[in-house]
Amino acid sequence: MPLEGHYARQTTPLYKLSAREIKIASTTLLVTVAAMLAVVFATAGDSNPPTPIGCIRAQTAGIVGAETISGCGAEAEAKCAHAARFDSPQAHTVVAECEAQRVKF
Repeated sequence: MPLEGHYARQTTPLYKLSAREIKIASTTLLVTVAAMLAVVFATAGDSNPPTPIGCIRAQTAGIVGAETISGCGAEAEAKCAHAARFDSPQAHTVVAECEAQRVKF
């Protein structure tokens, strides 16, 4: 059972912040929040433009993770022709992208 006065002694803060310290902490918090918002707004948006007609950009499953197969013009035609010879999910993805972008192979 606590004795008289023990509660007040246990709940009294050891150190009270001065007005200057509170102002500095508030300013630091505001600068941090402003910087975080600036980063969010600077990186928001669509940074991946659509693929032009005649070019391919297919995201397929690779050995380690996602693999991007891309090319334009003759390079795209060669990649599409190469993928058309195989019967795998990766090849089907590339061929579907070739057909969607109207690349002849």
